[in-house]
Amino acid sequence: MRIIDKIKADGVHISFEVFPPKTDAGFESVLKATDGIAELTPSFISVTYGAGGGTSKNTVKIASHIKNDLKIPALAHLTCVSSTKEEVHKVIVQLQKEGIENILALRGDIPQDGQFPLPGQYSHACELIEDIKKMGDFCIGAACYPEGHVEMEHKKDDIRYLKEKVDCGVDFITTQMFFNNDIFYNFLYRIREQGIMIPVLPGIMPITTKKQLARSCALSGTAVPQRFRAIVDYFGDDPAAMKQAGIAYATDQIIDLIANGVRNIHVYSMNKPEVAAAIMQNLSEIVK
Repeated sequence: MRIIDKIKADGVHISFEVFPPKTDAGFESVLKATDGIAELTPSFISVTYGAGGGTSKNTVKIASHIKNDLKIPALAHLTCVSSTKEEVHKVIVQLQKEGIENILALRGDIPQDGQFPLPGQYSHACELIEDIKKMGDFCIGAACYPEGHVEMEHKKDDIRYLKEKVDCGVDFITTQMFFNNDIFYNFLYRIREQGIMIPVLPGIMPITTKKQLARSCALSGTAVPQRFRAIVDYFGDDPAAMKQAGIAYATDQIIDLIANGVRNIHVYSMNKPEVAAAIMQNLSEIVK
């Protein structure tokens, strides 16, 4: 099923993300986590492409398992940074063979050595989006950054580049994580003013350890409100308490989004079915 059709349907839709193992040895554990998340009957499950593109074959395998074995719509990530155009084309053909209809087109994080683009690579997500459209009838998603991309000095430029991606043929966009819902609401207002009218899925990441917060913020540049920082400072050294508090905070964000008319929410569940399950249990009378 095309995700754009799913998210335009009536009701509230919660989706989750999983990421492939860094090595083949971890494949079964990721598959088990995916199966656990699938038991929650999410609207779809997305599968990341992995740093350096080394997990691309597992992205296809897991997406195929989600779609063909678990009977849940799968969203396969593709990135410009990690592969050449030829390699990306091969992955798209593999996705077609497996019946995967949905692709999230991303530039990806530039490697630490800063060598991007290399010969034969896409330079921008727009180029990738255009090629995906040429190769098949895919539902295409893209990323957006409510607080501005970490590499972008001016937010208006960030929205201009987002508009370019949307104009290339994107069906929906998913945000980077944020911890203050007002940031999302303000972002939504700004992009609507610029004529970006496609569905926007807020991305929520449950922070369940102090270390996870530091790592995530370092990568994304996401601001941490004092309210949440106090939670991490107080509970961060008690793993069980921090996990419960982080799940509660993410649940509170989701409830607020739903109360303000948001009907599609994507959860970065970090291959933790127990975290995803706890959130869905908290929403048991809200999302039916």
